[in-house]
Order: sequence, then C-alpha cells, then structure tokens
Amino acid sequence: MLIRSARVLLQHGKNAFLPKRCIGAAVAPSLEHLSEPNGPCVKTAIPGPVSNALMKDLDAIQHTHSIQFFVDYDKSYGNYIVDADGNVLLDMYTQIASAPLGYNHPSFVKALYDPANMSVFINRPALGNLPPKDWPKRLQNALLDIAPTGMKNVQTMGCGACSVEHAFKAAFMAYRRSERGGAAPSSEELHSSIVNEKPGCPDLTILSFSSAFHGRTMAPLACTHTKWNHKLDFPSLDWPMADFPAVKYPLSEHLEYNRAEEERCIASACAKIEEYNAKGTPVAGVIVEPIQGEGGDNQANPQFFRDLQQVCKKYGCAFIVDEVQTGGGATGRWWYSETWDLPSPPDILCFSKKTYTGGFYHTDAMRPTEGYRVFNTWMGDPSRVILLEEMVRVIDDEGLLQSSAEAGDKIIAGLLRLQGIYPEQISNARGAGSFLAFDVKDAAHRDTLVAELRTKGIHAGGNGTRTLRLRTALIFKSHHADIFLTTLDDLLKQHSV
Repeated sequence: MLIRSARVLLQHGKNAFLPKRCIGAAVAPSLEHLSEPNGPCVKTAIPGPVSNALMKDLDAIQHTHSIQFFVDYDKSYGNYIVDADGNVLLDMYTQIASAPLGYNHPSFVKALYDPANMSVFINRPALGNLPPKDWPKRLQNALLDIAPTGMKNVQTMGCGACSVEHAFKAAFMAYRRSERGGAAPSSEELHSSIVNEKPGCPDLTILSFSSAFHGRTMAPLACTHTKWNHKLDFPSLDWPMADFPAVKYPLSEHLEYNRAEEERCIASACAKIEEYNAKGTPVAGVIVEPIQGEGGDNQANPQFFRDLQQVCKKYGCAFIVDEVQTGGGATGRWWYSETWDLPSPPDILCFSKKTYTGGFYHTDAMRPTEGYRVFNTWMGDPSRVILLEEMVRVIDDEGLLQSSAEAGDKIIAGLLRLQGIYPEQISNARGAGSFLAFDVKDAAHRDTLVAELRTKGIHAGGNGTRTLRLRTALIFKSHHADIFLTTLDDLLKQHSV
C-alpha cells in the first residue's frame, strides 16, 4: 500500500490524494454581494423570534444565560453585525473587543483561501513539537514586527487566560533560577514537585490590583477582582492584592489629587510585597492592566506604572503587563504600555483578543531553560497567526491606527459635550483609540442605556459598577461616530424629560 501510494504521488504530484474538485488553487468566494450598510436597521425586538427559537434549541444542549442574540455572520460586514432576525446593528463592542477589522474583511477571506495557507488550517500543527517550516517567518511578520520596544522573545498561546497562566509560570521559573544562582534543581526539588510538596512546589505568589481582570483559569482568576460570578464557589490561591488608583477624570485636570492617590497605591503594593515576603510566600511577579477593561476602564498616569516597575526591580519581582484587552492597536498604539515611557521593557507582556492569537512577549531572563516547561499540545494556532500577519499589513497599509484614534477622539469630544448637557446622567468620558468608556449615574441606568442603544441599532457593553464601554473595530470612521453620538443624544434627551 505504501509503495502504491508513493508511486501515485510520483506520477501525479503533491495533489495526488486530494479530491479532484480540490486540485488547483482554491477560489475565494465573492464578497461583491456584501457592502457596509449606510446605517443601523432594526426590524424586531432584540433578541427577536428567530434568536429566541435558537436560544431554546441551544438551551437543550448547554447553558445560555450569557447569550444576547444569535448572529448571521454571512451577512455581517465591516462595522455592522446582523442578527438572526435580520436586524442590522452598528457594532461598537466587536466580539468583546476582538474583531479588529470588523466582519468578513476581504483580506482575511483572501488569506483563508490562499493555497499557501491551506495546510495549517487543515492540520493545525502542534507548534511546541512540530512547527511548520515557515513558522519563524510568520512570527517575524505577525508578532516581532509589532513587538514592544526592546522585546524580541515571543511565545504564542491559545487565549488570553492561558497566556497569563503561562506567563506566571515563566516568572516563577525565573525567580527560582535566580534563587538557585544558576545551579540545577536538587533531586529533592525534582521529586517533591511531583507530589505537590515543597521545596519543589514553593509558596510563591503574584501581586495583582483591586478591580483587575486577568482571566478565568485558576491562577489568573486568583488575580481577578471584579465580579462574584467570576469567582464564587472556586477555591483560590492566597495571593496579595494592592489598591489600584481611583483617579479623577480627565486625568490632566486632577494632577495633584491623582498623583497623591497613585503614590498611596504604590505604597500599598510595597506593603503587600513586604507582608507576603515576610510570611514566607514571596511575591515573584506583579501583574497590571494598562487600563482595567473589565473593572470599569480604570486608568492611571504613566508615572504610576514607571513607579510600579521600579518597585518590581527593588523587590526582585517580574513586571507583568496584561495587554490582552488594550493591545493589538486597540488604543491607537500597538501597545498602550509604550505610552508610559518606561526606562526598560516590561519583563512580560501578555496579548490576545485583537491579535487573534494569545501569547506573551518576554525578556531573555524570562525564557525557559528546559523543554516542556511552558507547553501544551498546540501552543497557539498558526492559522490565527496568518490572520494576524494579514491584519498587520492592512493596518499599516491603510493607516488604521491613526484613523481609529481620530474616530476615537471624535467620540470622546462628543461625549464630553453630552456630559456637559446631561451631567446628571453621564460623566468621566475617557479612553484612547477604539478603547473608550463613560460612566452613567448608576448601574440600572447604564443597563437601560445599553438595551435602548440596541433597540436603536447600536451594540455596546457595560463593565465595572456603572460604566458603559465602547470597543470599536479599527476600521471605525468619523461618520460611524456621528451615528452613535446622535443616537445617544436622543436617548439622553428622552431620559431628561
């Protein structure tokens, strides 16, 4: 059989075993029937009858309480998402901030049907063992070309939570290597680690901040401090939490107050590190979000993060920046932490969402020194990296970081105007690029606005205790901002009567 197969391959070439209809270049389907709508169009309640029927079908299979409506992805295009009932919504939430080029972007369709890319979509290589031959080039084009300044090591992963999870492991290994002075682990450490005992499994910890969100697997969950439904009933690690600054907005108008608050929180971080170090559970790393995306879009000034990096250096902790939400161009920069003007790169920077693949950049000191230490079956997905590679090209060619930032500036300017008109309803407009938010008078009013925006054809979301958040695609333009601001103005006006 093997001899026959080899003979067939020699006679007919590499396509010998493909069905005849698959031989030759794959042809991408035409998107000529799709174009971005001129605006929202709502025909039914949302969710409508079709979505509700589908909800019933799915509920017989799995839990559905988080589902908002079902989507017709074949008809969704650009900045507009179309639901199963044919309602057309301007999407300002974009798959929880993870659709950088909107829906059905032609460049993605072309990449999907490119014969040179077919094999990784079909085979999904186990990257830690058997990467494809073009993998170094793909990483260079997709991830190293946009790497944070001074960072040249990158490790792909499947999602944001597992990126943070493995980043912690890298930090722990680096901490213990430093403690050993470069010596190999002892036989006692090796054997005790297998049965979850010291010294092989040391009592190391990670410091995080109040209102942080870092993922839903167990170690990131220990560093997550937002909603009870993230954590209730799950055992957790005794890891320290410091206060994140509760600043006033706009940041530039409250410099003295905010600086005092940020210094208080730096002191809180130092106190927690010293407390846990003293009780024999040393802090090996500190993790922080540039903007707390789930906790309410909470911000701090660049000086806070520069000070925090110096705290990490003082106590020998890895400085871990979680850019799962803010990274990949979301703020008008590839990485928002680059606005901090750090004297040196973070030790680790985690990413996912808009970058399609998860993973983390890291310094040389954080690189594992043995095989299978940061590892799982797939170590990410090369098909996602193909899309990221194409995304980087499109963003650069079309100047989308700049245009997205300009659209974001227009939204912020409009929100500032509206909060001047309706100060009893909204306040604290803030953000950068496509990563925007404002506060509503209370959670009930926020939830009402989100629901009412949807009935008018605007899809948005909430976070924190009373924040309405916007996460637009990078292809979002000025005229889309006008649609949103006019709709919000109308709703606020109705509530002010």
